[in-house]
Formats: sequence, structure tokens, C-alpha cells
Amino acid sequence: METSVIVANLQANKTTFDSLLRDTPAYLQRWRPHPEHWCLLEIICHLYDEEREDFRARIRSVLEDPSQPLPPSDPEEWVKSRQYIQRNFATKLDAFVSEREASFIWLKSLTDPTWENAYQHPKVGPLTAQLFLTNWLAHDYLHIRQIIRLKYQYLLANSAVRMDYAGKW
Repeated sequence: METSVIVANLQANKTTFDSLLRDTPAYLQRWRPHPEHWCLLEIICHLYDEEREDFRARIRSVLEDPSQPLPPSDPEEWVKSRQYIQRNFATKLDAFVSEREASFIWLKSLTDPTWENAYQHPKVGPLTAQLFLTNWLAHDYLHIRQIIRLKYQYLLANSAVRMDYAGKW
């Protein structure tokens, strides 16, 4: 897939995330179908951190100097250590949307990036800038699916009617 198409889809997903999450009622922001699953607030905090500290930072690192170690990333630990559950939902959503716009501006500003540049990971081998860019978009789609599924699960758990008329999930 062309990098320009990936970048355009990342930008379009800014609107998708905003539409899916803007004006989410307080009762749904912290609801989770199971104790070990993330709630919408934790998802948006995760998206914000990944935007800044994983995908954009790692692409920048690989494009600028692929011999340097990648910026660290520990999303599972960040949920606890950064106390996602204590954050303000609207503030984090606004912050994510702003960071996505900054990412888009940065990506569009790149002139002739060498997407084939690769960091040689000691365990998994070469990780190219193209790999990070493509996986950034895949990451979006995984979390869009997760958000929609969580909303469906909430409806299912809190409705007194059958949901089979809508179709199979």
C-alpha cells in the first residue's frame, strides 16, 4: 500500500476516533465487560501515548538514525504507572486528536523519507520505517474494532431485549 494512502487513512481515523468517542456518557467511559479488559478511558489514554511515544517516535528514530535503539514502549505497564483510570476522558480525547493532527503534519512534511531504513532488532530482526507506518494504521483499526465491540457489549449487558434481530456479532 502506498504510504500516502496510509497517511491519509491515519488522518481520516482522527475523525473516526473523535466520532466514536466524543460525548461519551460518563457511565460508559469507565465501564468494562470484564475486570481484565480496558475501558474506553484506558483505550484513549493508550492511543494518546502510542501516538506520541511509539509510532511517531519510532518512525522518526528509524528515519533519522536506524542504528540507534528504539524509544522504549511499555503499553501494558503504562495503564497502571500512568494511572489511566484517573484521567479526564474529554481532556485525553482532545489531547489524542491534537497529537494525531501533529503526526499528520509531521508525516506530510517529510521529504523523500527512506521508508526502507531499518532498525536491526536483536530478537525480531529488521524493523523498517514502513513496517511501523503500516502497523500504525493496523493499530488504529484494532482499536476502532475494540471500541465498537465494547459499546456493543455494553448495549448487550444493559438491555432487556434480545439482540439477535440485529444480526450475529
